[in-house]
Amino acid sequence: MLIKSKKIPKLDWNKTHGMVPTIIQDYLSNEVLMHGYMNEEAFLKTQKEGFVTFYSRSKKRLWTKGETSGNFLRVIELTTDCDNDSLLVLVEPTGKTCHLNKKSCFSLKNSYLSFLSELERTIEDKKNNNLKDSYTSSLYKSGTQRIAQKVGEEAVETILAAMKKDTHELINESSDLIYHLIVLLHDQNLNFNLIIENLKKRKTIRS
Repeated sequence: MLIKSKKIPKLDWNKTHGMVPTIIQDYLSNEVLMHGYMNEEAFLKTQKEGFVTFYSRSKKRLWTKGETSGNFLRVIELTTDCDNDSLLVLVEPTGKTCHLNKKSCFSLKNSYLSFLSELERTIEDKKNNNLKDSYTSSLYKSGTQRIAQKVGEEAVETILAAMKKDTHELINESSDLIYHLIVLLHDQNLNFNLIIENLKKRKTIRS
């Protein structure tokens, strides 16, 4: 099974008349992507195959998100609310979720995490596709040693900006540092979410 969730509590199908409202959320950015409904068959199919499957109330059948567009929703985690009558699904989306070619069916201002996840996906794309005239692609082409060297250079420049108490320069140099650090993480097949999770663990241990 692809899903790495804890044991799912039994859903109250009788309470929901056999149709559970389901919220889909990006596991990296926490952005709400869409809302749909699952009956028990769709729920079991989602668990078994690891991709979100809904029940279409208009077409009266199961439909796996992405079956036509190719924009699938790979399940990372499933959880219910405290009454076991609604479902939250954390996913890794492939492409745009909304049929209007937008990331989300909801119009919300991007959060910090949402922007960061988009930046990472852009960097990963340029890592996997050697794009002409792309600085990021050229960094990956130069190899790990050069990428690590750039992180070191930007770290020193960030320190110097702080020592000069130059706020504008500090913001710019910090931006360069974080960008190059993300490039280095993806060079090692890691992502910034792993750093955040590690910081959470440290906070728990040290608090």
